Amino acid sequence: MFIFDPPATAVISFSDIFSDQSDNKQYGFRLPTVTEARSNIRAALKEMRAAENGDRDYLRLAKLLEEYLPQIQGIMDCVTHDEIGFKSEPIFSWKLSLPGLHADYAFTLLTYAYTLSNLAWSTVEGLGTYEHDRSISDESRKAKDKELNVAVDFLCKASGIFAYIADIVLPDWEVNRTDGPPGFNRPPELMKDVNTALSKMVLADAQTLAIRRLQSKSAYDNNIAPGPPLPLSHPSPSLLAKLHLECATLYGSARSLIKSVGASKSSSEKNVISSDFRKHLADETGLHTALAHKWLGVFAGEKGGSEKGGEAVGFLAWAKKELEDLKDSGRTLTIGKGEKERHERRKTKLTDEIATVTLFHKQYKQMNDTVHFQPVPPQSELQRVIPAGTLARKATLFTAPQPSFGPNSIEYLRRKTEELRARDDGPPAPPPKDTLPKSGNYAGAGAYF
Repeated sequence: MFIFDPPATAVISFSDIFSDQSDNKQYGFRLPTVTEARSNIRAALKEMRAAENGDRDYLRLAKLLEEYLPQIQGIMDCVTHDEIGFKSEPIFSWKLSLPGLHADYAFTLLTYAYTLSNLAWSTVEGLGTYEHDRSISDESRKAKDKELNVAVDFLCKASGIFAYIADIVLPDWEVNRTDGPPGFNRPPELMKDVNTALSKMVLADAQTLAIRRLQSKSAYDNNIAPGPPLPLSHPSPSLLAKLHLECATLYGSARSLIKSVGASKSSSEKNVISSDFRKHLADETGLHTALAHKWLGVFAGEKGGSEKGGEAVGFLAWAKKELEDLKDSGRTLTIGKGEKERHERRKTKLTDEIATVTLFHKQYKQMNDTVHFQPVPPQSELQRVIPAGTLARKATLFTAPQPSFGPNSIEYLRRKTEELRARDDGPPAPPPKDTLPKSGNYAGAGAYF
């Protein structure tokens, strides 16, 4: 999983930039509240940048962002309906100075998606490699499985937010954008292709965790006797291969989008997109491709019978070479400061995967050499039998928050409804003066003297 660096933002006063233009001046008191909500985010980001990853309170930051989003949405709606006007053109400082409300809204959503992704990473870090703990109880393992599912949910939500930025927010900003300061260029984080790539990447991260959750019980059972035959609790190797293939497709698609952004920029701007981010996408694409080949080989060896003996050996030899190339290439990802431990853990993971693949390859090769006698197909032939990938989870569709005030808020709509009802339910008109009361049906009705 990729860890996003917390962005920085500067102080801004909404009261200094905006003026209440509503008929009854009902929004002026809102401006300091919006300023305070944004200031809380700035303070949390500042604290977070000063702390190590393990000490960062991503959940608190996520809640502060959730509190601010309905308020900035309210400001935007009021400006659209001329309920709030500009004293001066708003400039919001994030990575650089960004003009207009849409820019702040986009970067706030971007920070929210970053935070949810990092929150998922933090949750997973707290779990450790629990499924390989031989002393863990079944109850404890299942409890940690549920926490892993929570991390998957965070990532699916982050993927939906990135997609929302790409498909809704950025096009809307393009329609409503101002020219901005001289020489202003939109940063890569606020480009459609980059956000689409981020959406695909964190969805692939979610799929990776879903695969881990699927293998939790069998990983524990495999602690006793790794290698073939697979334990009864093991998920279908064919399904695992398809899940890894989809991961590789998502990471690879994200990588292609990032490359296209770099290619469209001038040479002086190509390095704006983090090299660590590019390497992460390349490494994950390669890793999941190799793991897909591993499980296709295991499926052929376990379920294919004698006629698939050569195919099993071929896929596992292919996977072994890919994993060894990843380990030896020196491309293994390190991100920022203090990430040496994660770097070592990834190397250990590759070493363990190579050991497992070597074990399966050795046994299937021995079986093919002594029992099946099937030719080992070349990679070009194996490539033709690789199936399409399977998606375990979809991105969670993000819906813009209900504004806390303004023309589209619940409060505003309720007030307007009450005004209309009061107008329709006014006092009844008095009867015409020449109209006498109608006679009743009691004794003596109409006999007035």
